[in-house]
Order: sequence, then structure tokens, then C-alpha cells
Amino acid sequence: MQEYQIKRGYTKTLAESMVQGLRDQFGVEPTVSEDGHYIISYGALLRLEVWLGSGGKTLIVDTEADKTADDETFLETNRRFRNYLQQVTGYTTKERAKKAQQAVKGTE
Repeated sequence: MQEYQIKRGYTKTLAESMVQGLRDQFGVEPTVSEDGHYIISYGALLRLEVWLGSGGKTLIVDTEADKTADDETFLETNRRFRNYLQQVTGYTTKERAKKAQQAVKGTE
């Protein structure tokens, strides 16, 4: 499970963009669990579950990978997942890595 910070300006529409991003990037309609989590299955992901974090200011993602998927499927799924995170959080992969490093430094 991973928690992602959201860029300023993206938090107002986070609840909607979190769901729309799944449709845009993976081309599937997510199912909604009783606790408000959105779940899809796509390619090398047996389960991708997303929900709002504390105060609706973060995105929490939990995944379960299909270890039997071929390399091409894994790469395509990973590309779509990175694009999804960028669409919803507003941060690129490099920016998300930097934010994660800062968060770790802050807790030490």
C-alpha cells in the first residue's frame, strides 16, 4: 500500500479524477466496495484499489500483481499505472520519488 501526495489545485477534484483516471488510463469501469474503495483488474494487476487518504488530500493505492504475466504485459500495465498517478496527483514519476524521499527524511 502506498500513499501519494496531491499537487496543489488537484485536491478539489480528487474524488472525481481518481475514478475518471481509472477509466481514462485503463479503459475499464471500476467497481466500488462498501467502504468507498474503487477496484479494477487490468493486465499484470490482479487488483488495483484506490481511495482517498486523510482529509481527502492524499491518494492511497493498494495493488496485487500477477506474477505470471509476460514482460510486455507488465511493461504496458506499469506505463498505464504511472500515467494514472500523474493524471490524478499532478506529479511526474521523478517528482513523486522526490516527495517520497522528503517524507522519509522528515520522519527520521
